[in-house]
Amino acid sequence: MSKLAQDIILRPVITEESMAGVMNKKYTFEVAKDANKIEIANAVKELFKVDVKKVNTIHVRGQLRRYGRFEGYNRSWKKAIVTLTEDSKTIEFFDGMM
Repeated sequence: MSKLAQDIILRPVITEESMAGVMNKKYTFEVAKDANKIEIANAVKELFKVDVKKVNTIHVRGQLRRYGRFEGYNRSWKKAIVTLTEDSKTIEFFDGMM
């Protein structure tokens, strides 16, 4: 069963480091843990109407956090860094952030 693009791309990652990559047409997203690079590339193409050059994925482990005497872990998640082709248009959502 194929997933919808909205189920694969969960949210954009807005950090100082990820915004520095926007100049080179590199955009960072939180994606579904079970999504592969091909599904991520197709979802970005469908949602934003851009041409994808490559996709890098990273599993981000949850960090240990303490709340008083209690400790636990943040949730783990999957991050995708999507590089667009040189002749592709930019993603408008990130243009307003800079």
